[in-house]
Amino acid sequence: MRDSIYFLWINNRLMVIIMMVMIISCRCVLGLENINPIFFDEGLSHLFGEGNLIRSPDDRSVRLLLDKYTGSGFISSSMYQHGFFSSLIKLPGAYTAGIVVAFYTSNGDVFVKNHDELDIEFLGNLEGKPWRFQTNMYGNGSTNRGREERYRLWFDPSKEFHRYSILWTPTKIIFWVDDVPIREIVRKEEMQGDYPQKPMSLYATIWDASSWATSGGKFGVDYTFSPFVSEFKDIALDGCNVSDSLPGENNNNNNIDNYNNINCSLSDQFLMTNDYSTITPKQAAAMRRFRERYMYYSYCYDTIRYSVPPPECVIVTAEKNRFRDTGRLKFGGSHPKVHKARKRRRRNRSTPVVSADL
Repeated sequence: MRDSIYFLWINNRLMVIIMMVMIISCRCVLGLENINPIFFDEGLSHLFGEGNLIRSPDDRSVRLLLDKYTGSGFISSSMYQHGFFSSLIKLPGAYTAGIVVAFYTSNGDVFVKNHDELDIEFLGNLEGKPWRFQTNMYGNGSTNRGREERYRLWFDPSKEFHRYSILWTPTKIIFWVDDVPIREIVRKEEMQGDYPQKPMSLYATIWDASSWATSGGKFGVDYTFSPFVSEFKDIALDGCNVSDSLPGENNNNNNIDNYNNINCSLSDQFLMTNDYSTITPKQAAAMRRFRERYMYYSYCYDTIRYSVPPPECVIVTAEKNRFRDTGRLKFGGSHPKVHKARKRRRRNRSTPVVSADL
């Protein structure tokens, strides 16, 4: 009897340890160590698409739907002067050509002619093909100087949730997928107003972009597969809440112009000293591997658009050698040509994993 009780005690202790390891492991993979999710009502509100925004009973997640009548979206209730914006996102499955799911920051509704913007945009896919997505940055209305990078994902984003994040500080911008930093922009004086400097809101939307999103508009939205559902949960907003510090209505142009008078030094210090603001050597190696394997366009190597690379571009020889003057891969597809033996080995392996743990 005593042996049985002891065995049960050991077994229970072992199960607890295993569960703790699993939880810790999950948090590391998703980069949750210093992320504090909010309830929808705490900092978000409906943007458009009546009836196509569905909140969960616990108010921790929201579904955005696209049907033949409308897409949908939400917006942060406040504007932020710098911040960390993050969400677990699951994208629609099956045939999603022509659909754009966007997670981004912008102030276009306030600074109409000189807005700032930071984008993560998922560009739909043909069933069975890898999802493509892009990151972009605009500063002070610099829409004629787009800074797109385009990539393929190394997993199916419709099967499970993955965390996508944007860090924006006075000195740098980092785009994250799970615990992998995929792009870093370090502010240079030469950028001047091209670096986003004005308060922005967080947006999430799903909409019909048949004219350009998939293969340049070759494949449009097929509404026989609708409704298309994207889901957002564990949304985080860290930053200097400018709206709370302004008198009057949050989006009043006369008031928002006073944002320079608001002291955000403590919030900026918090952002710049947090874990997600520092790329470790292991994460830098993961970012390099991601860009080598999955980036298929970069404006920094597009000499047709930019005879001189914009000042924030860091020209990496290994990257440059892979791209044409158009900024696109020389060899087509998502990877350079490889030896046939390597191709054969790859067929026998599962989908490559890009992780900071590698």
